Amino acid sequence: MPRDWEAFYSAGGSIGIEPVFVVRYYAHLLPPGPFLDLAGGTGRNALYLARGGREVLLLERSRAAVAAARAAAGGLPLTARVWDLEKGLPEGLAGFAGVLMSYYVQRSLLPHFPALLVNGGLALVEGFGRAEAKRRGRAGSPHYWEEGELLLPPPGMRLLAGGEGAWGGRCRQWAVWQKVP
Repeated sequence: MPRDWEAFYSAGGSIGIEPVFVVRYYAHLLPPGPFLDLAGGTGRNALYLARGGREVLLLERSRAAVAAARAAAGGLPLTARVWDLEKGLPEGLAGFAGVLMSYYVQRSLLPHFPALLVNGGLALVEGFGRAEAKRRGRAGSPHYWEEGELLLPPPGMRLLAGGEGAWGGRCRQWAVWQKVP
């Protein structure tokens, strides 16, 4: 991890309350069904989807972040669970309409996306690119997407949309992949 997220969230830290770009602009394309938010922090994306009536499972390493997501969820259809994704995915996960990896880079999880999704399900991915790593003086960090990396979906998925560029003063990348039968 690039920083101590437990300490960050325990101190009341927040990444924001608005959902990320790829969720705001592409969630409407999701088929019916539950959604999986990987490394979902305090739940900004999960809460957005749950407020729309979608059942969401949020997995997050930080206990403090999970507690905050649970508190914010109230009666919404959101389940937040402590899980260290660097050790892989929990067994038995499947049948999701969508999966999100937002501002978290764990390349070893990408080949598992098709098994998590129903046919036609979407993977929404967004994060900082290598140019942002260089801008921040972290050129060698593995926590950034390489140029063009998100435009190449894992086997069993096809690219629906994607892009790279600077917005909000930072270099970002995003993609929407769809599971194909």
